[in-house]
Amino acid sequence: MPEAGRRRLDQPRATRTRLEFDPERFARFSERVARFLGTGRFLAIQTVIVVSWIALNVVLAAQDQWDPYPFILLNLAFSTQAAYAAPLILLAQNRQDDRDRIALEEDRRRAERTKADTEYLARELAALRLAVGEMATRDFLRGELDKLAERLGAAERPRSGKVSRPGGG
Repeated sequence: MPEAGRRRLDQPRATRTRLEFDPERFARFSERVARFLGTGRFLAIQTVIVVSWIALNVVLAAQDQWDPYPFILLNLAFSTQAAYAAPLILLAQNRQDDRDRIALEEDRRRAERTKADTEYLARELAALRLAVGEMATRDFLRGELDKLAERLGAAERPRSGKVSRPGGG
């Protein structure tokens, strides 16, 4: 039985691939960086670093300074930071634009469905109103029954003006 750390000879060697690049992973990383660069925490950290840098160089003026007064090395650090931050921020912006575009398309589809549903319900409501308008209402039926009762009552009364009562009275 082969040891755990040794390669088996009866199996082919795994081919070594070049550096694998996952664009989605890099894009997520760039969004995290862009989000961090836009925070007050980043500005506070950067301010502390810059003030410390300048203070150390001014205090060590008599000794051997690593970055004399025009602070060329500090300027180079800022330039490098800007050179990397700008493309990362743009990449994060492009991803956000893509997400916004997808959300807008989804909202548009949802609005179209809602509009179609609303139009359908409006047509159904109009049809119900027409159907109800053709139906006899309770008040209409009462009025017709009252008219019929009056006609029937007038037909049953004797013409002499006397009203006959049942039971002879």
